[in-house]
Formats: sequence, structure tokens, C-alpha cells
Amino acid sequence: MNAVIRAIVRKGTRHYGDELFGFHDGWRGVVDDNHEMLSIARMQYTLNQGGTVLGTSRYNPFKYDPDARVCSRPSSDTVSMP
Repeated sequence: MNAVIRAIVRKGTRHYGDELFGFHDGWRGVVDDNHEMLSIARMQYTLNQGGTVLGTSRYNPFKYDPDARVCSRPSSDTVSMP
């Protein structure tokens, strides 16, 4: 997974000039606003690490919080990936 995140960060930064942010622990990070900016330097030594630098979670905001639907409408300048 780290290789995919690293590739997206490199392409987005170098080719498109974008700033990319990652949410820690999946949906839990979105709900708790736990994120960090992902730079090329941040992702530099992640290929040898197992798992994902952002972490994972089985949290389902739609199951536990009826107000979570607010998260399901990104702004026009937001791109998300599952």
C-alpha cells in the first residue's frame, strides 16, 4: 500500500503541482480530522515498510454516527480514493 501512496504523492506533486493529504486510520481519521500533508520527502523511505504509513481502521462512520453523511460530499477541489 505504501508504494501506491508514494506513487500518487510523486505524480500529484511533480506532474500536477498538487498538495496531498492523507487521513490516518481510514474513515476514523476523516471523522477525527487526523491528517497530515504527504510530501515526497515524507514518503521517501516507506517502500521497505510493511502495511501502510497512514494506518487502517474498521471504523464505519455510517454505522455509528447518523450525522456522518456530511463527510460523503467532498468539495469541488477535493479528490479522494478508497
